[in-house]
Amino acid sequence: MPMGGVELLILLVIILLFFGARRVPELGRSFGVGARELKKAASEDADESETKEASAKEASAKVAAEDKTTMVSEDAPSARDED
Repeated sequence: MPMGGVELLILLVIILLFFGARRVPELGRSFGVGARELKKAASEDADESETKEASAKEASAKVAAEDKTTMVSEDAPSARDED
């Protein structure tokens, strides 16, 4: 449920009365810093998971390529078979 202008104004008045005019800017700054840190940590976590996914795909592609070369070498006639 979205908050309208009246609800937001009432909330701000209650915060002002509860904490006082001097502490409200400090609280705003601390909430801002906390939000920035949370956003930074979330983006770092997303980057880390993307890196892990990319390395896992790369490793599985490498294993698949090795399996193909193994299969090809097993199918090819060896020098002993020709004698």
